[in-house]
Amino acid sequence: MTTTFRIDLGGDPGLDARALAARAVTAEAEGYDGVGASETRHDPFLSLALAAQATERVELLSTIAVAFARSPMTVAQTAHDLQAISGGRFLLGLGSQVRAHIERRFSMPWSKPAARMAEFVEAVRAIWATWQTGAPLRFQGEFYSHTLMTPFFSPQPLEVPLPPIWIAAVGERMTETAGRVADGLHAHSFTTRDYLVDVSLPALRRGAEAAGRDAASVGVALPALVAVGDDGPSLDAAIRATRAQIAFYGSTPAYLPVLEAHGWTDLHERLHAASRRGEWDAMAELVPDDVLAAFAAVGSADEVAATLRSRFEGLVTRLSFSASYAIAPDTAAALLRGLRA
Repeated sequence: MTTTFRIDLGGDPGLDARALAARAVTAEAEGYDGVGASETRHDPFLSLALAAQATERVELLSTIAVAFARSPMTVAQTAHDLQAISGGRFLLGLGSQVRAHIERRFSMPWSKPAARMAEFVEAVRAIWATWQTGAPLRFQGEFYSHTLMTPFFSPQPLEVPLPPIWIAAVGERMTETAGRVADGLHAHSFTTRDYLVDVSLPALRRGAEAAGRDAASVGVALPALVAVGDDGPSLDAAIRATRAQIAFYGSTPAYLPVLEAHGWTDLHERLHAASRRGEWDAMAELVPDDVLAAFAAVGSADEVAATLRSRFEGLVTRLSFSASYAIAPDTAAALLRGLRA
């Protein structure tokens, strides 16, 4: 059975632009469909620009870039250039981040994130439309206003389709926004199959239906947590690292809805209290086996591939592997083969 979802190499926060470009070349040769660059320690757009020049086939995804740290104009210009450089292989993934980071790390305004994100996407598309058609730029919204564009500042129209725009979301309101205005949803790695089926996908459908869109036309990308190893020591290390990752996300109030949906609110409270005390190493031990199994595919490469297929076949359109540890190259290759079988 061949998978119906595309398989991407997820963004690695430890890779700078040159390393990401080199990894993209390898990923293309290995048979991945896409390569992601995440905004953590490095700018994803710079990494993808180098990757675009170094590759020929793979799609290039910002997974994600922080929208509210930028203006729609700067994002529109960068994405437009990346689409031209890559020959039409760029997917613009945007996320809101959380209030503390927007205000205190980026020193940018924060308000009504779902409404602001919808308007941000609409503004980017309005700017692109002006560049493609030459029509006057007349976008005025609650958060953004773009009413000046002269020929001197207008890039040449693209000869390839405009980039699709995907929105990252965990909560229902932002997920509905993705269904209403975006081409796809970037689900979070802190997502279970039940949360996807019972919460995220219904919210996506509500948003699409409210806008008169076909929900089936909106893609869903998932960076799936995996604890994979083909011998005892490597699997034990992967499980420990994955428990720690689940504990970190579970301690964060922004991700509480996922635990609430499973009746695990008490786990969040214990993890959050431990994080406030700085007990990061001990937090992983608070994650029980059933929680680990719900969030992560665990086992050998073949077992993890089978679990991912059974959980997400028919639900997502793009899948990548999320791991806070280094997956051995042979194991990663076996995992990819297992999904391609």
